[in-house]
Amino acid sequence: RREPLALINLKKKNEETGEEELASRLDHCKAKATRHIFLIRHSQYNLDGRADKDRTLTPLGREQAELTGRRLASLGLKFDQIIHSSMTRATETTEIISKHLPGVKKISTDLLREGAPIEPDPPVSHWKPEAVQYYEDGARIEAAFRNFIHRADAKQEEDSYEIFVCHANVIRYIVCRALQFPPEGWLRMSLNNGSITHLVIRPNGRVALRTLGDTGFMPPDKITRT
Repeated sequence: RREPLALINLKKKNEETGEEELASRLDHCKAKATRHIFLIRHSQYNLDGRADKDRTLTPLGREQAELTGRRLASLGLKFDQIIHSSMTRATETTEIISKHLPGVKKISTDLLREGAPIEPDPPVSHWKPEAVQYYEDGARIEAAFRNFIHRADAKQEEDSYEIFVCHANVIRYIVCRALQFPPEGWLRMSLNNGSITHLVIRPNGRVALRTLGDTGFMPPDKITRT
């Protein structure tokens, strides 16, 4: 779902028509629409919870999700779907946001769960997960990138607008990968709770970053980064 040439079985190319047939088949595989990807970081949550089910949104976190939902609704876009991490804080954030976007379907996935995507460079002293986490989480988060961040399907006729509610580490890694920056630099970015990051994927595969971690729609006293 990226490079059209990769979607064609070149072994089946007709030797008689040659390049003409190849060009025709390439046109059939080329994307025509633009994808707009809105990556939302979950709202503030209870850090004292031991299990995921206990890490619910705080009262402020629920306010943040309401503000994010209103902001997304105010854009006046026809959102196609909301795909969210299956972790409690992301699910609760999604439920609140979706109230402002009636009729938009919600899809839960384990691929977008929080984790350690890749060892950061330069390293930091305050966050040092076990090395095995990078192997376990990294493969999953890379799979999330490959599964969700790509140019539009060739059958897609109109531009699409999709929301992904997940986590800071996942979003930062996806941004680096999408922009073809060294993914090891993901930890150099910081994202507020309930923030909006907007990626645009053109039919030719070019990616643009419209906004990164925007919370300008929130009052200053509502902004957190927990």
